Amino acid sequence: MRLAEALMERSDLQRGIESLRSRIQATARYQEGEDPAEDAAALLAEAGETVDRLAVLVTRINLTNTAARLDDGTPLTSALARRDARRTRHGILTAAADAASGRAGAGSAGYAPRQMRSELRQISALPIGEVRDRADDTARELRELDARIQRANWGVELVEEA
Repeated sequence: MRLAEALMERSDLQRGIESLRSRIQATARYQEGEDPAEDAAALLAEAGETVDRLAVLVTRINLTNTAARLDDGTPLTSALARRDARRTRHGILTAAADAASGRAGAGSAGYAPRQMRSELRQISALPIGEVRDRADDTARELRELDARIQRANWGVELVEEA
């Protein structure tokens, strides 16, 4: 099995576990005189087995990530850390540019334009164009790195558990 296939399977197992969690919670109690929609004990056992399968798969994925390298010899784990850092940096830059331009996202205190001249004017503390350019550059770097990681994922066989 290729690393990329294992990552897809991991995602499927994680979704399955969340589905089982919801189903267990929905059927853990039922009204007297009624039959439960599903057997909560059987669902709980299935969830336990699925978690065990996920643990084995994640161990194999982690061992593979430790051993694998990108086409330039960079360890895959280093590339994954750089990708996470770039995602975080891109999010910060985008949020900063949005806030500076008054287009703050949901849950943020956005700035409405002045309705009257007597209202205080809001001034950007950041050079919006430069920050957006940095965000665009970071997004490009992120895409390029992610493409290299995806190529490596399809080119590497999953390591057997030690």
